[in-house]
Amino acid sequence: MSPEEGLDAAERLVSGSRWLPTPLGMLLAAAAFGVTLALVLYMISPLISPKPLKLNGAHVVVTGGSSGIGKCIAMECYRQGAFITLLARDESKLVQAKKEVERCAVNDKQVVLCISVDVSKDYGQVENVMKQAQEKLGPVDMLVNCAGTSVSGKFEELEMDRFRSLMEVNYLGSIYPTRAVITTMKERRMGRVVFMSSQAGQIGLFGYTAYSPSKFALRGLAESLQMEMKPYNIYVTVAYPPDTDTPGFAEENKCKPLETRLISETSGVYQPEQVAKIVVKDAMQGNFNSSVGTDGYLLSALTCGMSPVTSIMEGLQQIVTMGLFRTIALFYLGSFDSIVRRCMIQREQSRAVDKSE
Repeated sequence: MSPEEGLDAAERLVSGSRWLPTPLGMLLAAAAFGVTLALVLYMISPLISPKPLKLNGAHVVVTGGSSGIGKCIAMECYRQGAFITLLARDESKLVQAKKEVERCAVNDKQVVLCISVDVSKDYGQVENVMKQAQEKLGPVDMLVNCAGTSVSGKFEELEMDRFRSLMEVNYLGSIYPTRAVITTMKERRMGRVVFMSSQAGQIGLFGYTAYSPSKFALRGLAESLQMEMKPYNIYVTVAYPPDTDTPGFAEENKCKPLETRLISETSGVYQPEQVAKIVVKDAMQGNFNSSVGTDGYLLSALTCGMSPVTSIMEGLQQIVTMGLFRTIALFYLGSFDSIVRRCMIQREQSRAVDKSE
């Protein structure tokens, strides 16, 4: 090879090396691909998301609608033009709730129907009540299962009847109304069903050995039901509200263990009106998960598991944030364990002092 030929070959090698991928170039290419993919997913996401439900003229049934979150959800739906059926046990509270909901009317055609019934006891009675409501206000477009109760206490100190009663009210009290309306929803190829769980239905905490299982059960019910109902354009929403300033919450606080109270205080207390707005919006959009606040978003992302997603963007967000959120959650769990240990040590020291005296 002549010197000139060798020089030409070297120049070609140098020139070709300019096109070899460098670490920086590969990183930039990956970033560009990720941004492009995110934009594409964002643009096509509305194409696979359910069509929002319009509440104007819709018939919304709210169980546990005489107070708390249920009453506020009824008021929020009424402000958007819905016809409301309130179901609860206490007839006097129902009458008062009806007056409050009616003050939120946006037109003179709206109606609030009140029916006193225990949705957790007799399915036949619940079915008859639902038929009565649909005869007066038309088929149910959205069912919001808010009937529920809470009891906290140490596992070995809770009466055995508490475990049964909480499953009846919180779980069967959602099964019966849903079963009573789902067939009509399937026939009409439309509908929304909301289950009111709790953040204690996402994470088991000290003092909630009876309450948490009854709320966790709603998640399993909702996932199974959504898979069955999605082909019929029926969408299920599971709401996970945090501690909310309601009569039920005030009653629970009267006998809440110290450990449970201290853990609960690490998160804020929300107003039922705040929770209601978010739940109604998520239900209208057909979102499977409905969470409130930063802690709620973190918990929903961490516990999403195999739950359905409403949009591709939602699934992408869960994938991206999972590792970071798990790290944050470990700190939370560590602080909760520390609270329990401190309470145990203080209790043992108090006993030792009492014995010495």
